[in-house]
Amino acid sequence: MNRIQKTFGSLKEKNEKALVGFVTAGDPNISQSLEIIKAMCKAGLDILELGIPFSDPTADGPVIQRSSGRAIAGGMTLKIALDMTRQIRQESDIPIILFSYYNPIHAYGNKAFYEDAVSSGADGVLIVDLPPEESDEMTNTWSGKELSLIRLIAPTTPVARMKSIADSASGFLYLVSKTGVTGSDGLNTGDVGTHIRTLRSVARLPICVGFGISTAEDVA
Repeated sequence: MNRIQKTFGSLKEKNEKALVGFVTAGDPNISQSLEIIKAMCKAGLDILELGIPFSDPTADGPVIQRSSGRAIAGGMTLKIALDMTRQIRQESDIPIILFSYYNPIHAYGNKAFYEDAVSSGADGVLIVDLPPEESDEMTNTWSGKELSLIRLIAPTTPVARMKSIADSASGFLYLVSKTGVTGSDGLNTGDVGTHIRTLRSVARLPICVGFGISTAEDVA
């Protein structure tokens, strides 16, 4: 049983939701970023999403766009993010998900990325702009299944496609709460509940919800 499975198993036993936190690696600078991440882990985060900064983050709103820009300007790279992951792992058993666009991974090398991500202590990867139909180019180079492949499912996704995406995923599923980019408002919790129930009818994996969640009421 891996760290992701253990975390969700423990939460299920306690009838609790998972608190999943996103942070851009390298913002405001590399050293402060590492301290911020360590503090998040100690404060009670269940799962860490470590964002790999990218120059063209099409799924992200202005807050994460600016965050990525600062990190890149400060010299942040995928290699440094993996080094940070290794340092976090020395102090915490929290599941770490590398949250990235495909371009940095492709430039790094798919095989090298898998090997270095696993050795760093990462537990999974979520690639925002890589659909299942185009994933084989990456996963066919992987030497094992130690890195969970988290999949995104949109609120507009038809049920049949939900099932096919879920069947190709591992770790957990990331349900996008609403159309639009990260940080946008207008969350309709009733709609989210409907989407969760629909997805649960065709998926075996735990479901996490992201985009547009900003208050305790949204989480509840």
